[in-house]
Amino acid sequence: MGAIGPTQVILIVLVVLLLFGGRKIPELMRGLGRGVKEFKDATQDDGKGQDDAGKA
Repeated sequence: MGAIGPTQVILIVLVVLLLFGGRKIPELMRGLGRGVKEFKDATQDDGKGQDDAGKA
């Protein structure tokens, strides 16, 4: 219970295609990728800032 199987993944993909259409999906994925990259960069910057403060 709680595990997502291949049937559920296919169903989710079909629903997303129906809601947004084929043309909008690449734009959504691009935006999602940018958001993840910015999040990773921000978390790495936070970690570096804490290390520098600890050394001083």
